[in-house]
Amino acid sequence: MDVGIHVVDFSGLAGRGIAQGLSELAMAADAAGCQHVSVMDHYFQIEAFSDARDPMLEGYTTLGFLAARTERVKLHVLATGVTYRHPGLLAKIVTTLDVLSGGRAELAIGAAWYEREHRGLGVPFPPVAERFERLEEALRIVRQMWSDDDGPFDGKHYQLAETLCYPRPVSTPSPPIVIGGGGERKTLRLVATYADGSNLFASSPDDVAHKLDVLRRHCDDVGRNYDEITKSVLYVRGWPASDGFVDDMAGYAALGVDTVILMPRGTDPAGDIERLGQTLVPRLAEL
Repeated sequence: MDVGIHVVDFSGLAGRGIAQGLSELAMAADAAGCQHVSVMDHYFQIEAFSDARDPMLEGYTTLGFLAARTERVKLHVLATGVTYRHPGLLAKIVTTLDVLSGGRAELAIGAAWYEREHRGLGVPFPPVAERFERLEEALRIVRQMWSDDDGPFDGKHYQLAETLCYPRPVSTPSPPIVIGGGGERKTLRLVATYADGSNLFASSPDDVAHKLDVLRRHCDDVGRNYDEITKSVLYVRGWPASDGFVDDMAGYAALGVDTVILMPRGTDPAGDIERLGQTLVPRLAEL
């Protein structure tokens, strides 16, 4: 099992300067053998973590900064809100990150949910059914822009006269697409139809097993090979520090989960990640 690092809190980095602290965090993840570094797609800090006025950086600008300071880790926004960027521009943004990082970009995307920042910044926040319609069209647009089809796209919500995307992504055949969320009727069907990977919450092995069973049924319905889809879980119960964590992850690994994503939130995240690389990363790799 691989390890990803997800940055949700920039406040702990402020003492050293956010840029310096973030650089150290990402370089520590690179050196520790972690596979991914990701950031949230938010403009206000979410209340579940802290105060809305706490520091929050725009995701893709941040990843461009980190691409220049790392060599190996994959980079993505977890998860890109479909409402924040026109899909044609999003495809270009991810392509740019992929080209400049040497093929290390991924597109993790979801339907978006944080109404406060939409209203606060004047971003339209359509009803959930429309957001899922937009998500499906965005997935189709991105796939088309990363194909040999430069023609138009005529959807319900988006119309593109030309789906030009040059230079092409470095990743072959294109940057992986991961869909975040475990909605059984819509989200997991979109995973089966369009995505390379699924990201779920690490609620429990039983819960994840159920979600993966639903995903498998959607794959059967659309004629997709379930085993082609990577599976990751976001661990939200704090920073791992015990042997029990490895045992817990073994239950997910047995289900085919290949990556656990951790969220450092202390005052020394780079040090925490360095110690993680010395202790738990090698043991998780054996699962």
